[in-house]
Amino acid sequence: MPEEQKNSNILSIDIGGTSIKACILDPKGEQLSEFKKLPTPKNSSPEEVIKSIKELVGTLDLPFEKISIGFPGYVKCGVVQTAPNLAKNKWTNVDLAQQISDTFGKPVRLINDADQQALGIVSGKGFEIVFTVGTGFGTALVFDGDLLPHLELAHLPITKTKDYDDYLGNKAFEKQGKKEWNERLERVIEIYKTVFNYDTLYIGGGNSKEINFPLDHNIKLVSNKDGIKGGAKLWDLEEKFHVFTTHPKK
Repeated sequence: MPEEQKNSNILSIDIGGTSIKACILDPKGEQLSEFKKLPTPKNSSPEEVIKSIKELVGTLDLPFEKISIGFPGYVKCGVVQTAPNLAKNKWTNVDLAQQISDTFGKPVRLINDADQQALGIVSGKGFEIVFTVGTGFGTALVFDGDLLPHLELAHLPITKTKDYDDYLGNKAFEKQGKKEWNERLERVIEIYKTVFNYDTLYIGGGNSKEINFPLDHNIKLVSNKDGIKGGAKLWDLEEKFHVFTTHPKK
């Protein structure tokens, strides 16, 4: 492999409530390695998640010079503030980007997982929204290809006792069943159509395959493999408060 290509590879990681996924990308987002995944540890503490990432990376067998990470919670300047679908009370003010950067000796960009997936999925035309329906309910907002600051819309209330995460997450799917879950998703889509007037809505995540109602012409189903390509595009963005580069400590 030519030196200049070798030195531009990107390790793209997607941390989910169910599994942790990774692959090596070139700067254009093309996969250079297999798309590998491991189950998210039951004790999904920072230490256990980092241990799983190290195990995954060891199977990829390709060099990389930058790391992109999508994380299922609110991230600011490389620091995790919330992780509702991982270990409770273990993820407040966790400098995960710094820990990963120090582990591998490479610069890291860490953002919300739905935001990273959006970068790999959207067309870059108009106002586009991404839903991820998996362990929880993730959202990302993009305008003309620019990633907008992340909003934890999953934690807005939708009933007197439930937020969107409770209403559409995997626990709700398992408890309520496929029919009721699809009716709930249809309701949420109608709310978003009214509130956001998006040009295109993309729906991904593990439970997107369970959708059984007709989708509007401007709603598209996408896969995790599409989204992980966002790990390359993340490094094309200007550094802002929601896109922050963490370097290994010397």
